[in-house]
Amino acid sequence: MSLPQTRTRHARLAGHDRTQSQTQLSCAPLTYPKRNRRTPAIRILTMTRNTPFGLKGWTPDRIGSLVGKTYLITGANSGAGFQATRILLSKGAAVVMLNRNPTRSEAAIAALQEEFGPAANVSHIRMDLAELACVRSAAAEVLEKVPQIDALICNGAIAQVSRQQLTVDGFESQLGVNHYGHFLLCGLLFERIDASHGRIVVVSSEGHKMGLKTIQFDDMNWEHNYHPNKVYSHSKLAQMMFAYELQDRIEAGGRQVKVFVCHPGASNTSLIRDNANLATRLSWAVMVKMGMAQTAEKGAYPEVMCATEETLRQRTYHGPTGLMNFGGPVGECELGAFVLEKSVMTRLWQVSEKATQLSWSI
Repeated sequence: MSLPQTRTRHARLAGHDRTQSQTQLSCAPLTYPKRNRRTPAIRILTMTRNTPFGLKGWTPDRIGSLVGKTYLITGANSGAGFQATRILLSKGAAVVMLNRNPTRSEAAIAALQEEFGPAANVSHIRMDLAELACVRSAAAEVLEKVPQIDALICNGAIAQVSRQQLTVDGFESQLGVNHYGHFLLCGLLFERIDASHGRIVVVSSEGHKMGLKTIQFDDMNWEHNYHPNKVYSHSKLAQMMFAYELQDRIEAGGRQVKVFVCHPGASNTSLIRDNANLATRLSWAVMVKMGMAQTAEKGAYPEVMCATEETLRQRTYHGPTGLMNFGGPVGECELGAFVLEKSVMTRLWQVSEKATQLSWSI
């Protein structure tokens, strides 16, 4: 794939493995849908679509024993990824964290083993989603060490990078980390997940609704119109389109993998503080002060649900369903038609295969 190189600085992308995808809804300015005089305001603010698990929504109480199951989580040493690890370990699962920073990974493991005991089955493999060579190396190590993958949770992310940065492979950093890195990882591990009758969980964001609502194929690096919010939205939409296209290909190929898409709501973690500009950080601080952000643990509920719950539909979008989807009962949220635009999904798949130099087996 030929990529514009007019900007040569490479992003170090500090923190994309330790904060990840938790504060996703808050990673764009608050916007409110337009309404006409006949549309009550309460209908605009109440985003609930379907809560099949009752008024309280899904909670980890529904999980039985996970002894014998293995879960991989990207970006798991803090925030929602860490909390997802905690929940899974508490049910007896094994968790392999795929993180960029070994020191923080070891600290996270120490904290988990202090809580659950030294026998807690948690480990880490170094992986930097911003470097495709590192993703390939990590995937090879996973295939060597992990014989069964019950779910791969694509939790890792960066957000609100204030100025355009490029990954070492020449991609716009948010698209490179959030989409291309996971696209490659899922492809390299797909056969193992399929053999395990496992799942792929894509953690997206309500932010996908706040951008172009399509893929900017003529300028994937946003050389001419870079905007932190729109570019973040672009990357999260790309993740969703990848997931739904993958569902179609799995069905056509008769494979065993299930694919789920979710969002964490607005969760009180450090994601928004790592790369965002001052105005965005201040607006997020106000939201936290007003109590509009839920805990990181609750932000982890949707991804854990998608990794473990047996009764879920795939062709939907899971997450908090309360006020503006910031929090509230975890269930099914509205899935916009623009996300399922087949011609865009198919073209994005082709572009992604070329960019990552990976031809999937399906």
